[in-house]
Amino acid sequence: MYGGIERLAKNVEDGVNSVEDVEAKLWQACVFLSFLDVPETLPTEELVRLGAPSKSSVPIIHPNDLSEADGFIFGFPTRFGMMAAQFKAFQDATEYLCKTQQLAGKPAGIITSSTSQGGGQEIAVLTGITPLVHHGMIFVPFGIGFTYNRDFGNMEEVKGGTPYGAAIYATREELTLVESMHANDHGHYFVHVTKQLKEASV
Repeated sequence: MYGGIERLAKNVEDGVNSVEDVEAKLWQACVFLSFLDVPETLPTEELVRLGAPSKSSVPIIHPNDLSEADGFIFGFPTRFGMMAAQFKAFQDATEYLCKTQQLAGKPAGIITSSTSQGGGQEIAVLTGITPLVHHGMIFVPFGIGFTYNRDFGNMEEVKGGTPYGAAIYATREELTLVESMHANDHGHYFVHVTKQLKEASV
């Protein structure tokens, strides 16, 4: 809604692209019902009232196109401490992929945002893991415990972030330096795990 996930995802993308022989592609999720494109469930008036910026120019991906990727870092905001309904609808549209197990064994991470401290960043990621498990995907958290996460215990500034996945406070215009480092580290760590899994399956 506020572009926070896109800003966070671009930092994760930088971390992924810092690894040789890897290409990250940034997509936004959208649900297609027949020929109807339903990317947002909030009424336009509500989006205006909330001060949401205009929609992103990031390309939209159809759920069935997910099978072409080697791994995923899904990003969605928290809504009432859970994944946003829009992303849940996107996951619901992957039923054919689930039945045919086209995503089984692929790694997946999750990034998120909230509009407040205690806004549910950790629990939102946990709600996002459920569909991954049904697909047989391998959840890759943000590093190995706290060992990979630079400045994770930094209490000098208000910042987003969890050991489950990089996170931010969505109402800010920019990520803090620590949030940016966490996102970059998340992408860097994730791609190494993805490469190892791909090499092991050959």
